Amino acid sequence: MNLPIIAGTISTVLFAASMLPMLAKAARTRDLASYSLSNLALTNFANLVHTAYVASLPTGPIWLLHGFYVVASALMLAWFLRYHARDRAEGTAEAPTLHILEHAS
Repeated sequence: MNLPIIAGTISTVLFAASMLPMLAKAARTRDLASYSLSNLALTNFANLVHTAYVASLPTGPIWLLHGFYVVASALMLAWFLRYHARDRAEGTAEAPTLHILEHAS
């Protein structure tokens, strides 16, 4: 193995590991109130666009990292929509809105 592959493998493991506590907490508590629908939606769209770039690269650690991000981002968006809809039905949350830019006044 060469140095770029080793570095890519180590960074992939570290980036994925850094997201695991967030995913575990979201799955355990089902509380995603602190997450923004616009951020989750844009992240998923960015992952979709980025897939065209990653697909052009040779197989390597970037494919694993990108795959992990795609799954993690999709899960977070799905959980946000599911749990937020459940909370709205129970009367404990407002409807999620998609604010790309919010202005402070």
